[in-house]
Amino acid sequence: MAISANRLELLQIADAVAREKTIDRGIVIAAMEDAIQKAARSRYGSETEVRAEINPRTGEIKLQRLLLVVDSVENSSTEIDKAEALRRNPMAQIGDYIAEPLPPLDFGRIAAQSAKQVIVQKVREAERDRQYDEFKDRIGEIVNGVVKRVEYGNVIVDLGRGEAIVRRDELIPRELFRNGDRIRAYVYDVRREQRGPQIFLSRTHPQFMAKLFAQEVPEIYDGVIEIRAVARDPGSRAKIAVISKDSSIDPVGACVGMRGSRVQAVVGELQGEKIDIIPWNPDHATFIVNALQPAEVAKVVLDEDAERIEVVVPDEQLSLAIGRRGQNVRLASQLTGWAIDIMTEHDESERRQKEFTDRTQLFMEALNVDEVVGQLLASEGFASVEEVAYVEREEVATIEGFDEETADEIQARAREYLEEIEAKLDEERRELGVSDDLRNINGLTTAMLVALGKDGVKSVEDLAGCATDDLVGWTERANGEVTRHEGALTGFDISRAEAEEMIMAARIEAGWITEADLAAEEEPSEAEDGEDGNESGVVATGVVHEV
Repeated sequence: MAISANRLELLQIADAVAREKTIDRGIVIAAMEDAIQKAARSRYGSETEVRAEINPRTGEIKLQRLLLVVDSVENSSTEIDKAEALRRNPMAQIGDYIAEPLPPLDFGRIAAQSAKQVIVQKVREAERDRQYDEFKDRIGEIVNGVVKRVEYGNVIVDLGRGEAIVRRDELIPRELFRNGDRIRAYVYDVRREQRGPQIFLSRTHPQFMAKLFAQEVPEIYDGVIEIRAVARDPGSRAKIAVISKDSSIDPVGACVGMRGSRVQAVVGELQGEKIDIIPWNPDHATFIVNALQPAEVAKVVLDEDAERIEVVVPDEQLSLAIGRRGQNVRLASQLTGWAIDIMTEHDESERRQKEFTDRTQLFMEALNVDEVVGQLLASEGFASVEEVAYVEREEVATIEGFDEETADEIQARAREYLEEIEAKLDEERRELGVSDDLRNINGLTTAMLVALGKDGVKSVEDLAGCATDDLVGWTERANGEVTRHEGALTGFDISRAEAEEMIMAARIEAGWITEADLAAEEEPSEAEDGEDGNESGVVATGVVHEV
């Protein structure tokens, strides 16, 4: 059968649109069918159920009106009596549709305009779906594009098969782009929005620098060298931690390249951003010392529970360790994930002297001894009266100038002092209304009970309802800044594991759980995968019979 000119033209249009918009030809033909259906309903009445079909090979258009088979007809435009339906098709049943052919539609100007709007809308939706499906799996990649326009500091980028945006705060400071400029950026998010899929690019994201290194350093691309952490102050300075899986390859040297060629290629793309390449180390202290380069570190003291480290540097190295406006220590903190406190050797010496003086004064007042005895105890490493009271007598007796009789007297005074403190604390506990039952919880001292009472925890049930953070506090990290929130028992030197044991013991004491429940929770459990057979979302709509 020969194809008429207008039918051939219809297929050519569908092919051209599909190629131009990079969408499936079937989607374009389906959009044309929807447009013809809308135009036909405006001709035959909006309540009429019209179906249009375009033969994808010949371009022939077939229009049909669908009539629902019912017992009693209420609307002749949409329904047909069962008896009449059986005359047209003996297989027809209630709920089926009878398809009745309609004559070819002569499009008027308004109908044609309406059909055009439907096709444009459907094609645009298909194009958006294609763009979203294409770029949603490219999050984390670097893309190249051409600057299309600049709006209020935001750069709109033409990616060839889509359009993306680099917001003003995702551009490197003092960086300017003009129409037609080539741009390279990192895809960090792709979202569906009302106006279509939005592709968000960034040139300040830490992973942008990591991906640039992967492009410049073959060992990173091959997986021999791994980038463990990145911290950036965009446009100014950055630190990157690398480690080699092959002991014969120096990760820092490989990233720097011959005469700095590799790192300079990255620096050039980042507008001259200075980059410190740090060897990663599993030992936290070593890694943090490396991260503070080029400053030299004399000593470090770690607090693993709070993820905090105290770094001591020579007096002349303080400004170098901190960096301009705190940049060096801030980037090192972001790179390692630890809060870093920096002090000079002079400051540390003063602090140690103050601690020595405070301990001496404590022993003088608590044990009723002179300054010399207090200094001797402090210099031997005793930090508290409890240590003096409960260590072996020989440890006190072996202090220079002491004998066993002196040791016995000092320990007796220490125990007497502690008993007085304990009595006062127990009286304060009762005044706060803290229950005696809390004494049954292993690990809780009277001083801890007073602290809990001041925080509103006065019974076993109160303690059972606490979270670990309520007792030991927690740390929040945002934009490289660390905020420490205190808990009820902060300062009592208990770990999170010990706090959790106390809470579990309280729950057992309160009868919320049993020892058997606790043991069962600790056993590894198998995840159960279930499938719901009714999730297909398919709804039966009846059979269509053509006549």
